Amino acid sequence: MNGWTGTLLKVDLTTGTSCREEIPRQLLEEYLGGRGLGVRLMRDYFKLDPFDPAMPLIFSVGPLCGTPSPTSARLAVVSRSPLTGTIYDCSAGGRFAWRLKAAGVDVLFISGRSPKPVIVTIAADVVEIKPAGHLWGSDIPTTIAVLKELGSVAAIGPAGENGVLFANIMMGEGNSVGRGGMGAVMGSKNLKAVTVYGDRKGAIADPALFENARQDIMRLFKASPVIFGPLGISEFGTPVLVDLMAQRRMAPTENFRKTFFEHSCNYSGPTIKNVYGAKKDGCYGCPIQCKKSSASGKPLPEYETVSHFGALNNVHDLHAIITANNLCNELGIDTITAAATLSAWGEIKGAFPTAGEIPGLLNDIAHRHGDGNLLSLGSRRLAEELGHPELSMSVKSLELPAYDPRGAYGMALAYCTSNRGGCHLRAYPVSHEILRKPVPTDRFSFSGKARIISIAEDTNAAVDSLVACKFAFFGASLEEYAELLTAVTGVVYSPQRLKEIGRRIVLTERYYNCSNGFTRSDDVLPERFFTEPGSSGDDIAILPIDRIRFEEELDKYYRIRGLNVNGCFDDAAFLEKQP
Repeated sequence: MNGWTGTLLKVDLTTGTSCREEIPRQLLEEYLGGRGLGVRLMRDYFKLDPFDPAMPLIFSVGPLCGTPSPTSARLAVVSRSPLTGTIYDCSAGGRFAWRLKAAGVDVLFISGRSPKPVIVTIAADVVEIKPAGHLWGSDIPTTIAVLKELGSVAAIGPAGENGVLFANIMMGEGNSVGRGGMGAVMGSKNLKAVTVYGDRKGAIADPALFENARQDIMRLFKASPVIFGPLGISEFGTPVLVDLMAQRRMAPTENFRKTFFEHSCNYSGPTIKNVYGAKKDGCYGCPIQCKKSSASGKPLPEYETVSHFGALNNVHDLHAIITANNLCNELGIDTITAAATLSAWGEIKGAFPTAGEIPGLLNDIAHRHGDGNLLSLGSRRLAEELGHPELSMSVKSLELPAYDPRGAYGMALAYCTSNRGGCHLRAYPVSHEILRKPVPTDRFSFSGKARIISIAEDTNAAVDSLVACKFAFFGASLEEYAELLTAVTGVVYSPQRLKEIGRRIVLTERYYNCSNGFTRSDDVLPERFFTEPGSSGDDIAILPIDRIRFEEELDKYYRIRGLNVNGCFDDAAFLEKQP
């Protein structure tokens, strides 16, 4: 079999056993891998509580992983989020995905709960569950330093151990399975880390076709100003967006009360490069190298992190922002939710946390001490507990990232239709509304956005299942990646077939959510965005969103998806009709 190993490795932490099972060929061809295959494998478990021992934590690679396909050394981690209650997946790059595939595994399926802390080690055909009491309580760098001789490491820090609802799983190369609390699910299983080492090489069905497709993709990358331009993400990383968002007046500031922060230049991409001597870094084998590290080798923050620990909390000290990012990585905390929760707390109290207070608060969150115990629950639960639910800037309990929806109406709709909650990556309308790629659209209009968002969601679901990086699609398209996939697997794929697979995945996720009680009432923005303007400037007016037009476009989205007016399914047998 080319592209896939066809193997699912099951680890039951309750019984301390493991076994390998064959994945049906049809599931591989119709769900690809990564997000799609993980979501399909959740079919019998999606109603379980996220902390139920039987809830699986699924690590799933894609069919391109293990080949020289650009941006393919990635995997998805799939489960149900303890923060949002939604079906959840996170994509991460690094050597872990590559080595899991090289160990002959497409999917690592972990269930159960160990009575004591353990690690799982995978090396070729040998799987062991080992005591990890000596590591419990350790931060991420310490854990990785101890385990790195065993291969690539995916580990949790104190936040995951203590059930922080937005705890991350961190990879040894600085990549994170961020957002949604997958680290808390892992911690609930008393699983400190997974290590993996493999050295098998994957075969390619049609090497000549593969090389042609790969070269096409690389040419498109090099021609893309967003990727390799003078101000591209390869040069400065995602913080290059700081100046652009400031100019567009859509940088969330002071818990989204404003949309412009006059000190944002303090943490722009060029500033970070000048101050920290930022070096190019990135996922294993990736030509883009969008991540950046300091001269000492520490990962530097990305756009969402600098903006939220900066403007959102009224902090303009770059060194304080870098310190916050480092602490989150060491403790295993999602930076977006942590910063957004601190910001909501600050508005409720009437004073945002100072740069000097943030490190102590992050430590308190990870260990659930003092104020950190309430902050560890995320902004929605915190705001409800303190009597101000309207001040949680979240959708489906997932805190909004650093694009104010009043400045891009496609993003406003995409936050709400996203199956995992207020996420910018399900459709990423920033591409066409702000970056003007591949086709520009009017960012202050809802016209056509329902169809654009549905197409983008389908496309991104396929990308997340390949598993490729979304940044690759600032240059390439599904056409080139379909050809690449055909060359690797020997199975003929077209862009349209990939979009159909993506649509199946998106609808399956929504079916899971609807079955767990999510409806139209959850597909809505916080009231602030409909009643309060943002910060205008120059010739730009940031007005409140027209609620009537928003609701009309949401209705159109439901119709395009074949959903009812509540955003759910009239066909109770939908799931049974899928492969």
